[in-house]
Amino acid sequence: MTKFQVFFFLFFPLLACSQNTTKQTSDAKTSTINGIWKTFDQPNYSILYPSSWNLNLNGQMGMSFIILSPRESEQDKFSENVNLVIQDMTGKDIDLDKYSKISVEQIKTMLTNSVIIESKSFKKGNAEYRKFIYTADQGIFHLKTEQYYWVMKEKAYVLTFTSEQNKYADYVEVGEKIMNSFIIK
Repeated sequence: MTKFQVFFFLFFPLLACSQNTTKQTSDAKTSTINGIWKTFDQPNYSILYPSSWNLNLNGQMGMSFIILSPRESEQDKFSENVNLVIQDMTGKDIDLDKYSKISVEQIKTMLTNSVIIESKSFKKGNAEYRKFIYTADQGIFHLKTEQYYWVMKEKAYVLTFTSEQNKYADYVEVGEKIMNSFIIK
């Protein structure tokens, strides 16, 4: 796997987040919990998200899904969001450590004004994952991003929460709650 291929999956979900997208849930297996949160359940993973947020499954930029916050007003040009990219790693000989190192190198060198704020390893059940928080600029947007990486069953899962930096404190609680509900089956 080339460094560009990993970068494509890390960078382009950020690009897609600033675009208008439509709600598409027709093929989704969703259910509502207490009328407040919905479950999006797939054969290989599941995730919970607020019912006021929109689930988009159009596959834009290779994303399995993107969950978008409601816009705050007509002037709000960015929807805070959580998205998932799943990358086939069959035969690539890339483990979580190697994937994380390549990803951090690319964040530092390819994203404008990027700063890595946090890098930690965690274990949830039998699954180890890495958590990265960083800031970077994309066009007119000053973004703060939190990413979780798993490499399991010959797949890399990149779960990303992206917010405008000045709104991060307002959205981080719900963003992390969504991300922490993610389960790989």
